[in-house]
Amino acid sequence: MSAPEPKTLGTRPVAPGRPAWRGQAPVVAVVALGGALGALARYALTLAWPTPPGGFPWATFWTNVSGCAVMGVFMVLITDVWAAHRLLRPFFGTGVLGGFTTFSTYAVDTRKLLDGGRPGLALAYLAATLCAALAAVWLASAAARRLLTGRRR
Repeated sequence: MSAPEPKTLGTRPVAPGRPAWRGQAPVVAVVALGGALGALARYALTLAWPTPPGGFPWATFWTNVSGCAVMGVFMVLITDVWAAHRLLRPFFGTGVLGGFTTFSTYAVDTRKLLDGGRPGLALAYLAATLCAALAAVWLASAAARRLLTGRRR
């Protein structure tokens, strides 16, 4: 008879008799800390650049686009350039950038434009944010990969 297989949490085995949540506690903590920092940065940006009623929500637009560009560079750094600490990706990628970028405010801003009788602007905002965010992550990752590793992909 062989010993029972240890429980796994993600890709790391959890020691027998040890609660699975204890292996995830540091990850949850760094995601929460990073998320708070990212959300504070986003909030500061919206205070500095408020959207007038019926106006294009530039602060949310540029928050999402710049967050996507930073994510593109960050992923190249931690996959192609650095041997990153196991908590860096959850802290910065999921936490900081997840708290900084915002789908919920994007949706609320779109709804406000629709409710305010600006369906054309709402549609333009929806399409422009999606296209600009996708372009930003792609261009930033391609540029970072080329500049930092000398490779094209």
